[in-house]
Amino acid sequence: MTELADRRCEPCHGGMAPLTRAAADELLLRLDPAWTLDDSAGSLRREFSFRDFYRTMSFVNAVAHVANIEDHHPDLEVSYGSCRVRYSTHAIGGLSENDFICAAKLDQIPRL
Repeated sequence: MTELADRRCEPCHGGMAPLTRAAADELLLRLDPAWTLDDSAGSLRREFSFRDFYRTMSFVNAVAHVANIEDHHPDLEVSYGSCRVRYSTHAIGGLSENDFICAAKLDQIPRL
């Protein structure tokens, strides 16, 4: 997990092939087990739970900070005590290593 979190995202351009399922499965093993692959949407997903809205929004702000630094942005679904995160590289229509790099960085955000 640390190896992915230490890496930086690289720009993806149209014409690049998305990761194969086998490659995505291999990278998935390097993340927290709460992350799952959604084949129908070609995405990587996880739900984070929190005690209250303040902690949820603090996490959302940390996710936004990671997204801006890496220039790789997830889809978020936010409610009072949870945040669902979905990564997919839209430029290639599927998953890239960038999705897993950012997921690993989110795994390192402290949750109090």
